[in-house]
Amino acid sequence: MKPTRKGFTLIELLIVVVIIGILASIAIPKFANTKSKAYIAAMKSDLRNLVTAEESYFADSTAYATDTTKGMKFKPSLGVGMPTITVYPGAWLATNTHSQLTSFSCGIGVNTTNPVVATASDGEPTCR
Repeated sequence: MKPTRKGFTLIELLIVVVIIGILASIAIPKFANTKSKAYIAAMKSDLRNLVTAEESYFADSTAYATDTTKGMKFKPSLGVGMPTITVYPGAWLATNTHSQLTSFSCGIGVNTTNPVVATASDGEPTCR
């Protein structure tokens, strides 16, 4: 009676390792920018939330706020800096940055041009 073979040969294991290596080398570059995309999404989300907070503050006091810590209940996401707000009569604009992204900022303009991308729509957060 012939004994049955149990387990894998060294060649079979090496082929599996090579296939996994090839798949990993294809997948890793696809996920390389995931963190920076998440940071940008957090910055844009904070600017959208700032619009809501500013309009709520305006409804209560008929003026836009330049300081988010007084009277406005706005807190930026983790790593996102406090936005810099500039107020004009009936309009305002804001920019923010993220601690993990150097030389990159997002901006929004309400009833005025966007400070980062001048061709952006009113109230649309854009980054550059």
